[in-house]
Amino acid sequence: MPTCSNDTIKEEVMTMHKEVYEKFNYEMKYMRPPKGEYSEASIAYTNTLGYTTVMWSFAYDDWEEDNQGREEYGKKKIYDNLHNGEIMLLHATSKDNANILDEVIKEIKNQGYEFKSLDEFVR
Repeated sequence: MPTCSNDTIKEEVMTMHKEVYEKFNYEMKYMRPPKGEYSEASIAYTNTLGYTTVMWSFAYDDWEEDNQGREEYGKKKIYDNLHNGEIMLLHATSKDNANILDEVIKEIKNQGYEFKSLDEFVR
């Protein structure tokens, strides 16, 4: 995003907005810059489009589709980095994440954590 023109940013964000609305009947209001790459200008511009930029506080190297089969590794990374207020980034392209997600959610809840939407998150 930091090297994109405002027109490109608008086209990409609004295309995503339309797809999310059509598939899930949800009006996007938050966005995460791809790869976490942004500039003050790109954030300021997406703000004018009505979006709040939200970054993550935890991620691990799960995005490589050719580097799967590490489910225990993924669970350990997730459990070892749990913290209050965490915004966890898990990539949908990860088969490992799909395989461990149910177990991970249950274990995180067993540890006393709650899942909330960004709208419910106390700032």
